[in-house]
Amino acid sequence: MVNQTYGKSSLTNKILGTNRSIVSDVAGTTRDAIDSYYENEHGKYVFIDTAGLRRKNKIKDNIERYSIIRTMLAIERADVCLLMIDAKEGVTEQDTKIAGEAHEAGKGIIIVVNKWDEIEKDDYTMEKFKKDIYQNLAYLSYAPIIFISAKTGQRVNKLFEMINEVARCNSMRVQTGTLNDVINEAIAITQPPTDKGRRLKILYVTQASTKPPTFVIFVNNKDIFHFSYERYLVNHIRKEFGINGTPIRVIVREKHDEEE
Repeated sequence: MVNQTYGKSSLTNKILGTNRSIVSDVAGTTRDAIDSYYENEHGKYVFIDTAGLRRKNKIKDNIERYSIIRTMLAIERADVCLLMIDAKEGVTEQDTKIAGEAHEAGKGIIIVVNKWDEIEKDDYTMEKFKKDIYQNLAYLSYAPIIFISAKTGQRVNKLFEMINEVARCNSMRVQTGTLNDVINEAIAITQPPTDKGRRLKILYVTQASTKPPTFVIFVNNKDIFHFSYERYLVNHIRKEFGINGTPIRVIVREKHDEEE
């Protein structure tokens, strides 16, 4: 049996300095979401220690299914999700499931690699581990990774600055004029695609909402707005405004300008 004693519940207890959550050698001990209020020099926080998701063949009773529902509800309530990965196991099927739910819900995400103190390391171990995580969770390429030990407290204090930054990015709002300046710069660097002699025109862009940042792009023809060019524009927005740790959503709308 993999020792799960120092998992996400232990992280919560380490931060709070109390035994607020039950810690056990049995994986998945936490069955309900537990709210814990905490305040320090970085701000005020509510930590939700969620029920873990087990493999499907281990879901044997209604209580376990209820725990899964509660986990999903906790994700919906959160501003920032800490996706904890066991350094000794790597990315599991359950990690992938939870990561996908948080991503689809538009939450800020930090990938927390726990039990880093128990890993034999050389100069390349951390970078290799990061590469493996991003290969398994390619859609979370925007999420920062931190290596900690809930047991010893290694780097746990660094989490708060990361949480604050990711929460800020998740709720970021960009002025329309500045946004369009950045988009026009991106267009000047790489021209929009063409199809059968017809070129895509980006007419203008505006931000529709936050949590996550959602942008509406008005174009002359939606059919030739390829996903690859959308990804290029999103990456340019990320870079220029320093938006990390959060999904960015794009809504494409067709609008013909007066020249057509």
